Amino acid sequence: MKILVTGGAGFIGSNVVDGYLAEGHEVVVIDDLSTGRRGNVNKSARFHKMDIRSGDLLSLLLEERPQVINHHAAQISVPDSVENPLHDADINVSGFLNLMEASRKAGVRKVILISSGGAIYGEAKEYPTTENCEPKPISPYAVSKYASENYLRYYRHQYGIDYITLRYANVYGPRQVPHGEAGVVAIFMDNLLAARPSVVNHYPDDTDGMIRDYCFVGDVVKANLAALEKGSCDFVNIGTGAGTKTMTLYETIFKAVKSRIPGIPQELARPDRRLARPGDLTRSCLVAGKAKKVLDWEPQTELKDGIDKTVQWRLAQL
Repeated sequence: MKILVTGGAGFIGSNVVDGYLAEGHEVVVIDDLSTGRRGNVNKSARFHKMDIRSGDLLSLLLEERPQVINHHAAQISVPDSVENPLHDADINVSGFLNLMEASRKAGVRKVILISSGGAIYGEAKEYPTTENCEPKPISPYAVSKYASENYLRYYRHQYGIDYITLRYANVYGPRQVPHGEAGVVAIFMDNLLAARPSVVNHYPDDTDGMIRDYCFVGDVVKANLAALEKGSCDFVNIGTGAGTKTMTLYETIFKAVKSRIPGIPQELARPDRRLARPGDLTRSCLVAGKAKKVLDWEPQTELKDGIDKTVQWRLAQL
C-alpha cells in the first residue's frame, strides 16, 4: 500500500513511518521541519519538505497518488494555541482543509486523522473518558482538532473518502521533543541530564499536579498499522485508561535516569511547583475499549517500562 504521512519527520509521525515500512508499505513523507527533524525520517521513505498549507500540495499528491493519508502534521502546543489561536487555526484547520481538497482531487481512498483525546473532551464529566462523552474543548488547539474531525464527515458525505480518527492520549517515547501535550516527559529527562531543576504545574488543590494518560509510542504505532485496513467512518480513543499525576511521572523518570546515572543530584528528586497554565486540564484519561473492538488494538506497555525504553534511547543520543 502507498501511504503519505504528513508530519513524518516528527516524534510520533517518524515512528509510524518506521512501522509502515517494516510491514512492507511504500511511504512518502511531507514535513516542513518546523519541529520535525530530517534525521528522524527513515531512508527508505521518500521525503518532501513542504508545509501542508502549500499551494504545491495538490501537485505532489497527483504525482505520488497515495492510497492512504496519515495526518500527523499539526501545531501541537496547547499553550501556544492559547497565545496565538490564529496561527493554530491556520495550520490545524486551514492546513487540514488544503490537505483534504488535494486528497479528493488525487483520489485518496482513506484518511487517518490524528486527533487529541487528551484535549478535545475538555473537563470531561465522565472519567476515565469513553467516546460516548461529548467533546467540549477548552483550548484553541482542542477546538481546531475537533473541527478537523467534523470536516472528515463532510468529505465522506460529499466525496466518499473513508476515514478513521485516532484520539490520542499523551504519547511519549523515543524521538520525543519538549513540545506538545506530552512534552513534559522529554522536558523532565533533559532537565535531569543537565542537572537542572524541573517544574510540576498544578492547580491549588493538588500540588502533585494534573492527571494525564501516558501512552507509549510503540503501542501507538500499532494502532496506526491497524487503522490502514480497520475502522471506517469512526473515531477511537488511543490510551491506556490509567491516569498518572505529574509528580508520579516525574518520580518514575527520576528513578529511571538515576539508575543509569547514579551521579544525578538527589536534590533534583524534589521539583519546583508552579500553578497550572492557561488551557491546562485538571485531569484526562481515556478508555480505549472501542479501539479493541474496531481496531483489535489495546495498549501493551506499562508506564515504567515505557519510561525505561525512552531513557535508554535518550542516553544513546548523548
